[in-house]
Amino acid sequence: MNRFKIGLLAATALFVTPAVGATPDEVLTTYGDIAQAKYQDSLETAKSLEAAIDKLISEPTEDNLEAARTAWKAARDPYQQTEAYRFGNAIVDDWEGKVNAWPLDEGLIDYVDTSYGDESEGNDFYAANVIANPTLEVGGETIDATEITPELLSEQLQEAGEVEANVATGYHAIEFLLWGQDLNGTDAGAGERPATDFDPANCTGGHCERRVQYLKAVTELLVSDLKEMADAWAPGGEAREELSEKGEAGGLATILTGMGSLSYGELAGERIKLGLMLHDPEEEHDCFSDNTHMSHYNDVVGIRNVYFGEYESPLGNDVSGPSVAEMVAEKDPELAKEMEAKLDATLAAFAAMKERAEGGEAYDQMIGEGNEEGNAVVQAAVDALVDQTTSIERVVKVLELDDIAFEGSDSLDNPNSVFE
Repeated sequence: MNRFKIGLLAATALFVTPAVGATPDEVLTTYGDIAQAKYQDSLETAKSLEAAIDKLISEPTEDNLEAARTAWKAARDPYQQTEAYRFGNAIVDDWEGKVNAWPLDEGLIDYVDTSYGDESEGNDFYAANVIANPTLEVGGETIDATEITPELLSEQLQEAGEVEANVATGYHAIEFLLWGQDLNGTDAGAGERPATDFDPANCTGGHCERRVQYLKAVTELLVSDLKEMADAWAPGGEAREELSEKGEAGGLATILTGMGSLSYGELAGERIKLGLMLHDPEEEHDCFSDNTHMSHYNDVVGIRNVYFGEYESPLGNDVSGPSVAEMVAEKDPELAKEMEAKLDATLAAFAAMKERAEGGEAYDQMIGEGNEEGNAVVQAAVDALVDQTTSIERVVKVLELDDIAFEGSDSLDNPNSVFE
């Protein structure tokens, strides 16, 4: 059983409002305002990415490809900080797979190295290569892909055959198109797709017009999907209404569920510890671009945002207001100090990982077998996340929020099963 599992149902306990300090209603307003700002920033940076991709398409040069890659990385920063809104908000969880699903079987989308293979048990679409094939004959099903449109990607190819690894949309599909496969394993280097893959006049990789069509469609879809969520968190939006309907205790439980689940099962477990145990770069979150250190770092920043009620926007849309931290300080000052110290320690551990990556050793190298120093840096990040989750558990109890379940991970809860 997950050591951080407190229950199975939504929170039902009645929260007693403190005599002074932040009220639950004020805290939930701040939480919604931060969500709105983050998703709006994600939308605006995705629009900048779309503009960079349009320029690449019109002028397929190496400089323009590099500019598009830079814009992709910039777009990831605010989005990754939204992930603390997962797990507690059903509207976010139901939507999230459209924009951030991973890992993906890239052979669904485009050409791959022969080492990838041409089939996979359980996935008929493993090497379908929609860019090369205007008609797909897969598993007795015929798909007309003559024109690559957002609708084709989202309605027919995303999770095709009910296989989650068939990721046709979102940031990682765009990442694969901009970088191509990273064939370096745990050695140095990211994907090295050439700009000529997008140049019909000097085409490499074959089917350049269709590759351009795919890149255009998937980026357009990302922008529209992000607009949907930014609108949902605007005042009066569906996400705000859903949060309000939970009441004060349910809303606070939503905040803590997102913090604890991202901290423990998702980030410490599925995204980091699993890949470290296997020394497997295929378990790396941003595996084509070698941007994983930034995705992980921004997840940690996102947890802090919702706890402290503060968001520093890359576009100047800063938000600050009454916070869970203030409520905890009112009820248990010592726990408030403990929680802040744990969050600071986690940030420091991830800053060390980030600094190491910026110094020239990418995340996939850090988790490589035999890299004792790199492994230790990554393990320290896992340990800090697990440690801070114990304090998040205590916050749940201090705020009298019963029946909350944090996401678990076999890599943490039952590590032997990973190798079975």
